[in-house]
Amino acid sequence: MRPLTYLACALLVMGLAFWAYRENYRTQAALGEMSQVQREIAQLREDLGVLRAEWAYLNRPDRLRELVDLNFDRLQLIPREAGQVMDLGHIDYPKPPAPQPEVASESSGNPAAPQE
Repeated sequence: MRPLTYLACALLVMGLAFWAYRENYRTQAALGEMSQVQREIAQLREDLGVLRAEWAYLNRPDRLRELVDLNFDRLQLIPREAGQVMDLGHIDYPKPPAPQPEVASESSGNPAAPQE
């Protein structure tokens, strides 16, 4: 009985060692993947900062004013004034159309029934 217990314990230790070995490599792979994702995030944040700087550069008021002046014949844009802005409550929106009454079918009491 004692040799069987020793054999079972040895198999259990070998099984646990194999499991620990696999978990170690899975953990190392997950850490490598995580560091790759973090590098990608850092690169994307840097790219986003560059894009925001380009957007701010392209939307400079003096540059936009020059573009409006150059394309005035085609676009006919004029500067906005304070009197042109109003509250949404002053806008007269069109009224929604009135609902149409349902017409009942004269040949059948059930309007969903197929007609022959």
